[in-house]
Amino acid sequence: MKKIYLLLLTFMATLTYGQDMIITGAFDGPLTGGTPKLIEIYVANDISDLSLYGFGSANNGGGSDGEEITFTGTATAGDFIYIYNEGSNPGSLMTYFGITGDYDDSSANVNGDDALELFFNGNVIDTFGDINIDGTGLPWDYLDGWAYRVDGTGPDGTTFVETNWSFSGANATDGCSDNATCTSQFPIGTYTTMGSTEPALTILTPAEGATLTPGTTTAILSINVQNFNVGATGSGFDGHIHWTINGTAQPMKYDTDDEVITVTDGTSYAVFMQLVDDSHTPISPAVESTVNFSVASATVVADLAALRADFIANGTGAYYQLTSIPTVTFTRASRNQKYIQDATAGILIDDTSGNISTTFAIGDGMSGLMGQASEFNGVLQFIPVSDASVTTGTTVTPQVVTIATLLTDWEQYESELVRINSTTFADAGGTFETNTNYDISDASTNSMFFRPFNEADYIDQTIPSGAAPLVGLIGEFGGAPQISSRSLLDVTLSANVFELSNFNVYPNPTSTGFVNITSKTNDVISVTIFDILGKQVLNNTVNNNRLNVSSLTTGVYIMKIAQDGQTITKKLVVR
Repeated sequence: MKKIYLLLLTFMATLTYGQDMIITGAFDGPLTGGTPKLIEIYVANDISDLSLYGFGSANNGGGSDGEEITFTGTATAGDFIYIYNEGSNPGSLMTYFGITGDYDDSSANVNGDDALELFFNGNVIDTFGDINIDGTGLPWDYLDGWAYRVDGTGPDGTTFVETNWSFSGANATDGCSDNATCTSQFPIGTYTTMGSTEPALTILTPAEGATLTPGTTTAILSINVQNFNVGATGSGFDGHIHWTINGTAQPMKYDTDDEVITVTDGTSYAVFMQLVDDSHTPISPAVESTVNFSVASATVVADLAALRADFIANGTGAYYQLTSIPTVTFTRASRNQKYIQDATAGILIDDTSGNISTTFAIGDGMSGLMGQASEFNGVLQFIPVSDASVTTGTTVTPQVVTIATLLTDWEQYESELVRINSTTFADAGGTFETNTNYDISDASTNSMFFRPFNEADYIDQTIPSGAAPLVGLIGEFGGAPQISSRSLLDVTLSANVFELSNFNVYPNPTSTGFVNITSKTNDVISVTIFDILGKQVLNNTVNNNRLNVSSLTTGVYIMKIAQDGQTITKKLVVR
């Protein structure tokens, strides 16, 4: 009973003191480096000990990071607390708003798609956005813009109430140098707990200035009406809504339900709504709301080389529809990444939103790819906006290049599968570790970095000795090329990692439908065979020293032979 009573007291305390502080604003600045970043907190009641309260941001839909900053001191009812971040642009808060702020903290380093949490005694008492969803493109996205709480609302606990907020729309402050002269002013320091009694009308979605993805056929108009009862004429309501799309009158609206409108690619839309009385006369003073949005059209590109060329020429912002069918050369669970390559070029797909839900494997073709391009650390990435479908891929043979070529022209090979012959590791005999660069060189004596994929099967394996071919994908970091192998097969294609004399494989090449595999012991020999794309095509145990390979078509394969914990990799040619 005492435990229950204590829990009730804790809950009541959280409920009571949780009303003392409210998140009222979020701002993502337009100055250098996307500065300043600003979070506004309103103090509703006197607080004698601010250390009971704290703040945290939930970035990119990754869930709560918990309380990242704890407040200090005391506060008086009506105070505003400002958490800010100026990044590499110190003084930007003063430049833009003319204020100094209270807490300079990395928790305020938000990018429009990040949610916010306010804490009391470790418990969330107010929330902005969805902590488990990346806000990009959603109505509450405040990228290069702002969000501000409606007077008289909040705090909202752990549930985000979108209708309690007004939004500038993404990129609303682009080009602004300060808040006072910006056409989209952040209403800093204006929140009041006294809600307005005046009628209000807000179009919530789409967001102002939103660009919908190509292929969108309908848009949902969501509205919020306050202090005005909308209903049929002559039924005792305050009135109804007149509205237009691009100046064309729409059927009069007698409810506040969502409207679904038909849209087409490459078209801009202006939706205007106003509150009117039963005689169809706009109420006075006029209560109106307008939203402007558009549906993008996709630039059709024949291949990845054309996509890369268009990005280099025109920069970010365009949507691309790829008509070629690239082949998947590698997939990663991290960020739903995929490396793809066609006959002209390669590119890295970075899909943090998980828009590609179809499962792809190495060697699959990818059809119907649509999205945008951007650069990260110098590497061009493709950001898909919709799913793609699996189709038959083409064989991707690693291009043979030298380190000298990569050092001078690596962007020509970026995200492509290559092979560097006679590669030597400076750290031969050590072990591969995650998050580590390794120096490699080839016959030209030039050197560059080998960067492991952290999830690869060669992590904790011995770094090979001797000169041998190395297969991998070309990336870039810090203005220099690096190569990353997909698996142990890429690293030990011909490397002398183990004592090969323990095993004999013959005939090789073979045209008989089998190969003989012998070793110095009679213990079980396990064999896994991969095609040159790294796809497993056979997995078997050797019986009487003979392996049946009759199911394999003519070509070159990689054999992984294991016995008593010892493993080697050998090339197999089937004729």
